[in-house]
Amino acid sequence: MLVFLVLIFAPLAASAARYLWLGDGRGNWQTADRSSAGLLPAAATHPDAVVRVFAARTVRWRSIFAVHTWIVVKEKGAATYSRYDYTAWGEPIRANGFAPDGRWFGAMPETIVAIDGDRAAALIPKIRYVIENYRFRAYGDYSAWPGPNSNTFVQAALDAVPELRAVLPPTAIGKDFPYDGHWIGLTPSGTGVFASLGGYAGLTVGWVEGLEINVFGAVLGFDIRRPALKLPGLGRLGVPVGL
Repeated sequence: MLVFLVLIFAPLAASAARYLWLGDGRGNWQTADRSSAGLLPAAATHPDAVVRVFAARTVRWRSIFAVHTWIVVKEKGAATYSRYDYTAWGEPIRANGFAPDGRWFGAMPETIVAIDGDRAAALIPKIRYVIENYRFRAYGDYSAWPGPNSNTFVQAALDAVPELRAVLPPTAIGKDFPYDGHWIGLTPSGTGVFASLGGYAGLTVGWVEGLEINVFGAVLGFDIRRPALKLPGLGRLGVPVGL
């Protein structure tokens, strides 16, 4: 038990120390940079279909613990990208409120999922269906912890395309919130099982998902398929998840 607690709290302490010592370098979040990070080609010059999931550290002290994730899609031949965020202000599902690959209030995003071409074109209708029919889409539905939040929303979209075999980072707090009401069952990939206590605690074991222990949203575990440690606050240390 002592070792387990150290593995949970030591990474969080390291993340907090990093934040307190270095800050997040963003200044006032209201005026922070939200411009394109240059991770996507111009839509007009890239005719292929595109699916992307990006993640960036959240704002202020919350960046110690969590990232914000969002979805970007573009149909074949489309001249623009469509970006979808799930936010705490206004109606939760926000379409094209920011640049598709924009910095999240100054934080540089990383690519979690990258699919192009015919494969992306086949996935987009399933992703759009989840977005259009998402259960928690009314004003006031958003809950930062344990969910449903931005990461719950993105996880629901990824669950609709299990063939993608995509996994959000351990710092995507809220990804384990049972948005569909299921507290136990098979993992979305079908390669393992999960159990969740309303998103407050849980266990996931699967070939695609790896081993993840959720303690009040903090995820500790490891990945064998793409070797890496999963640590609270610090995130994934090992082979990147981007496809």
